[in-house]
Amino acid sequence: MTTRQPSYCQAAERRELVLRAAVRRHLLHPDEALLAAFVDLDGMEASVTDLHHAFADHPGVLHTFAAKANSLVPVLERLRRLGMGCEVASPGEFAQALAAGFDPARIVYDSPAKTRAELARALELGAAVNIDNWQELERVDAILRTRATRSRLGIRINPQIGSGAIGAMSTATATSKFGIPLADEGNAERLVEAFRRRPWLTWIHVHVGSQGCPLDLMADGVAKAVAFAEQINGALGRRQVTGIDIGGGLPVNFASDTTDPTYATYAQRLRTHAPALFTGDYRVVTEFGRSLLAKNGFTAAYVEYTKTAGGRHIALTHAGAQVATRTVFMPDAWPLRITAHHPSGAAKHGEPVPQDIAGPCCFAGDLTARALPLPLLEPGDLVALLDTGAYYATTHFRYNSLPEPAVHGFTVDTDGTEHFDTLRRAETIDHLLPTDR
Repeated sequence: MTTRQPSYCQAAERRELVLRAAVRRHLLHPDEALLAAFVDLDGMEASVTDLHHAFADHPGVLHTFAAKANSLVPVLERLRRLGMGCEVASPGEFAQALAAGFDPARIVYDSPAKTRAELARALELGAAVNIDNWQELERVDAILRTRATRSRLGIRINPQIGSGAIGAMSTATATSKFGIPLADEGNAERLVEAFRRRPWLTWIHVHVGSQGCPLDLMADGVAKAVAFAEQINGALGRRQVTGIDIGGGLPVNFASDTTDPTYATYAQRLRTHAPALFTGDYRVVTEFGRSLLAKNGFTAAYVEYTKTAGGRHIALTHAGAQVATRTVFMPDAWPLRITAHHPSGAAKHGEPVPQDIAGPCCFAGDLTARALPLPLLEPGDLVALLDTGAYYATTHFRYNSLPEPAVHGFTVDTDGTEHFDTLRRAETIDHLLPTDR
């Protein structure tokens, strides 16, 4: 696999180059396209390459992309061509993964609330399934009494090792809704017996959390999963557990253009905490999402109006809660960098002035930044919300019936020539209306 190298080493220069080109080509236009998202396809390929290199010494690893981070079929299709599998958590994501051409054997189905129909479909097609709870295990038992499957089947455990800095992103707390809690009384013994009675259970799945989780906490959770796999195999006197799904969740640095931590750093931490993961005794699956795409995308929107209130400058833009939901509702946990640009897309310079960057939604808290020092914005200027290649515009929140914006992929040749590919067309008002009238 070869990685196309960005023609501009500085991320800011690259974004400005792309913004200027987007304006020239009317992908951004004050009358036609007030808001659009952009995905750096060169950067995405480089991130996938970094992931593969970080685990290159492991002979049996399947890297799956967490579809919830960006479920656009053209994005998933490109990731498949880069050697990724796909992790899905709903019937919609499963359908999108299949539409992107993923072999079901390279799809992992995770969800804490799988229906009987979802389970039957996944087992029929041969997708891997991580069973979340005891009742779901009984449902799988019932399905397998009437049919065979090629699926890899495992159980998600909760190692109950604690929370990171963002509670909502931590999935290994004592009372997490995910997985079977390993430390709860009797569960370890019951799980060993469940594996003993079901030779088709061959995987353990664990996911400690994502943004805000320290690497040592994540690696410790994986170590507990590996240790429990060893415990099961020792108790059964056979090597029944042959695979560990270590989840994803590598945190993203939203404070600068630097990628930190890296996959290589995390892989090294795993080697320290869970060396048995790298002996070749276990196949491994990863489920990274945000860390592959967040820094490889941005969202751009026009400033429609500016005003002052109580001495505070406010810029009213077309990017708010509908494309930056987490930032608007949890600003302390999900702050974004925002840059100011002239209508041409060129970076705007000048004395920084504290400004609220507001969105179009009809509630007072629809702010993507508060008192952010930027060159004074004017109507017709552009703002760019950085590090939004994962979630954000591709996880649209339909507040005020605001339509989904277009999402454009881009590459840049070594001579600086930009190429755009529409990954999702802009939704129109007509799309929001009934079609049977």
